[in-house]
Amino acid sequence: MKLNYYLIILLSLVLIDLSTELRILFDHFTFNSLYFAFAKNPLGFFILFSYPYLYKKLN
Repeated sequence: MKLNYYLIILLSLVLIDLSTELRILFDHFTFNSLYFAFAKNPLGFFILFSYPYLYKKLN
């Protein structure tokens, strides 16, 4: 299997960008915190959820 550096860099940048929101969600999950995490950074969550599709299409 070919290693795709684009996907690795994309995933690492998204996880760095979403690190504070994910830490808050894992520590103290409430629906209010989930809403504000999505509202604050919708592009990061969209890329995170569409990553399996990108992985399948690019590989």
